[in-house]
Parts: sequence; C-alpha cells; structure tokens
Amino acid sequence: MCGRYTLFTDQELREIDEIIDQVSREAQFSKMKTGEIFPTDVVPVLVSEKNKPAAHLYTWGFPSFRGKGVIINARSETVYEKRMFKASIETRRCVIPSTGFYEWDSEKKKFLFNMPESSLLYMCGIYNRFEGENRFVILTTSSNKSVLDVHERMPLVLPEDKIEDWLLNKSSVEGILLNEHPELIKKSA
Repeated sequence: MCGRYTLFTDQELREIDEIIDQVSREAQFSKMKTGEIFPTDVVPVLVSEKNKPAAHLYTWGFPSFRGKGVIINARSETVYEKRMFKASIETRRCVIPSTGFYEWDSEKKKFLFNMPESSLLYMCGIYNRFEGENRFVILTTSSNKSVLDVHERMPLVLPEDKIEDWLLNKSSVEGILLNEHPELIKKSA
C-alpha cells in the first residue's frame, strides 16, 4: 500500500521544477501540495497529451463506492478485473512523480523509500474523472526485498525511461505490470 509520498522541490531536482512549471498555469495551482503528500491532496501527475507526457494537477483518490472516504491504491495484479479500474488501465494511465514514498512497519515506525541513484521516484497510476474533477490512484504490487521487511505492498515504481511506454504504448502496460521492481533505499523518517 502507499498511503503517503513526498514531493520536494529542491533546486537540484530540475525535473520536478519543470513539472511544477508546467502545472503552474492551471487554475488549481494555488491548491497544489508539495512536501509530504496525503490522500485528497492536489498534486502534479504526468498524463498523455498530444501523444507526449504532460503535467497536470489531479486529486489523489477515487471517491469510495461506499460514499465515504477515498480509494487511494489499486492492486496491479487485479486492476484489469475490477470494474472501477478496468477502463482507466486501458485508456487513462498516469505517472506520479515523487521524491520517495512512506511505509510503516508493524510497530508503526515510519520509513522513507527512495531510488538509490536518483532524487526522483516515479509511480504508476491510473486516473478517472469524477464530478468534473480528475482523480488518480497509485498502483501497488507485492514488495520486493528492499521493502518487504517493512510492508508487504509497495507502489509500482516506474523507471524514468519507461514513462512514455506506460503513458503512450498500450502494448507495454502488461509487461510493466509484471517487471521486476528496482531495489530502493530505506531511511527512518
């Protein structure tokens, strides 16, 4: 599961600054959240626009079918089977840029996970439109050995060189869902 992630805008993070610049033209920009990101925050995501990745502001979480709360994650293993997610995985995929994600162990100790040689970590997601608002969920998968001692699930981490494949190439999606996931660095938060 992924219940929180980070999006910091340090000067060294040129890619994040470029994404922020793209979304700064949107009307919702004043609502955009950086730092520690919580469900229902408005944040930048990458989507396909004119056959290339483009940044837009979306809200994290689909409205719950029970009428209360939000659904923030979708299991990558069953995303094609669930009615709520099926159309989105086929035609509305997104990428969530971050500087890491948080997980808690069984003793409620918080850890931050990052890519080993990059300040950026991209997560696979899907989106849909609810009551005039674009909303996304993060896809999760079984944890690899770098996360497993903390939590059994982790976000589906996307290598930077696969962003266009995820967004634009429907035939690449199943392969990305099944790929090995990169080893991550764990820090106490």
